[in-house]
Amino acid sequence: MDYKLVIFDWDGTVMDTVPKIVNTINLVADQYGFSRESEEKTKSIIGLSLEHALATLFPAQANRSTELATAYKTIYRDVDRTPTELFNGVEQVIKQLSENNIKLAIATGKSRQGLDRLLNESGLAQYFVCSRTADEAQSKPNPDMIQQILAELDVAPQETVMIGDTTIDMDMASQAGVAAIGVTFGVANATELQAFSPVHIIDEFEQLLTCLL
Repeated sequence: MDYKLVIFDWDGTVMDTVPKIVNTINLVADQYGFSRESEEKTKSIIGLSLEHALATLFPAQANRSTELATAYKTIYRDVDRTPTELFNGVEQVIKQLSENNIKLAIATGKSRQGLDRLLNESGLAQYFVCSRTADEAQSKPNPDMIQQILAELDVAPQETVMIGDTTIDMDMASQAGVAAIGVTFGVANATELQAFSPVHIIDEFEQLLTCLL
């Protein structure tokens, strides 16, 4: 299939931010004096909008999700020093896709401020023609982000593929009626991703070129 539009998740797909997210959530729990959840359970909420994620992970604190989200943002930005880098091959692949006239977009549970900061710091902003964050759309796996992107770019679902590392991404793609490619270097493993019947599952970012060109 020759896709006209490729939509990327960010965390755990384009950038290796999962360890930093997990550590920041743990530091939020420490700050408020409630027990940390397991790494596996904490990873499972990555991809949801922040308040939804924190309310899901800590249901007893759901009425404080806005407060916890504010603390998370401060710790993520100013306190936690876990390094984050683009996965190997990301810039090369994205540049090559763009040069082949494929439209590139982002659908992420990050905030607009957070995404824009990382796009500028990574030097990737120039390649993406559209993006949606948790500030502008309903939380994944609701298909709203993808539907908004398709409408803005006037691209049909059958001409689109979603790239993501979580079952939440795969579920969103399925609900939006677009194809999906799962990556195994973020949150979910191949078996978990396969449950949503993606068209490909890849273990290295560079494999996207074989899938898409």
